[in-house]
Amino acid sequence: MSTEGLRAALRDTAHWAWLDGALVAAAERPGTVGRAFAAAGRRTGRAPLPAAPGWTADEAARTLLLAALPPDRAAAEAGDLYHHGDADEKRAVLKALPMLPVGTQAVPLLHDAIRTNDVRLVAAALGPYARHLDQAAWRQAVLKCVFMGVPLDAVDRLDERADPELAGMLADFAAELAAAGRPMPGDAADLLRRLTREET
Repeated sequence: MSTEGLRAALRDTAHWAWLDGALVAAAERPGTVGRAFAAAGRRTGRAPLPAAPGWTADEAARTLLLAALPPDRAAAEAGDLYHHGDADEKRAVLKALPMLPVGTQAVPLLHDAIRTNDVRLVAAALGPYARHLDQAAWRQAVLKCVFMGVPLDAVDRLDERADPELAGMLADFAAELAAAGRPMPGDAADLLRRLTREET
């Protein structure tokens, strides 16, 4: 998804007039973004956007607010809004990161999200911006998804990045589950089979 796609998905809603004004304010007076970011859930609602699958109205609005900021303010404001936000606001920041001019500056936000026990934050942390995670941290995050039951289709570039080290970690976890009489989640078992076939 792009900011243009999110803008198009919101433009024909009843909330566009408020959001359009908030976007202008964010660009011209960046200090106002915090109030608008917090108000987005109430002003736009949290309903899914049919034109932007996987996105809710408040997530899309918050992403556009961050994208409207002057480029040199984006990383700092994203970090501040993440650390002071509730779970919905944190998730919106994580989903916005691939569309912001932040380079690798926001990687600490991914590490923070991955440390939580909130499955929605862990899943959001493994979206497209996770390309900036080093391979060791990425493997641990994928294993945490399996442990927490986060569907692996949430992991961006999963098959591209999966490697023999991840296969070994998955095999060890599968053995632990088998010893406890518990099955491996289906998508993780499928991934392990794919990786094992590639090795052989």
